Amino acid sequence: MSDSTQPARPSLDERIDQRAERVKQATHSAVERAKEGFAHAADAFEEKAHAGTDAAARAGKRAAAQAAAARERGSHAVDAAREKAEGALEQVRDFVREKPVQSLAIAVAGGWLLGWLLRRRANP
Repeated sequence: MSDSTQPARPSLDERIDQRAERVKQATHSAVERAKEGFAHAADAFEEKAHAGTDAAARAGKRAAAQAAAARERGSHAVDAAREKAEGALEQVRDFVREKPVQSLAIAVAGGWLLGWLLRRRANP
């Protein structure tokens, strides 16, 4: 066989350069695929993080609204209790003005009864 019929074989330097180029292309492809995967994962993470933040904000708003409603109900209950107490105190004042002797007798009897009960508790 003559050398003229066979194709010329690349030199060792050319083969090293060709292989280096293939490795660079393969590395580039792998890096690009990794970038796409990371970008997709980052987008999915961001979407989930935003959804979680939105859910937490909605829950916070609901809790704040419920607290405000409870505070309002409590305020109304306190106002109603205050009005009842003031009404009862006014009735007591009217009774004392109308019947001072009877009021004094009731107060003395109540004081005596309270003292007797407290003494019994202190000395079993």
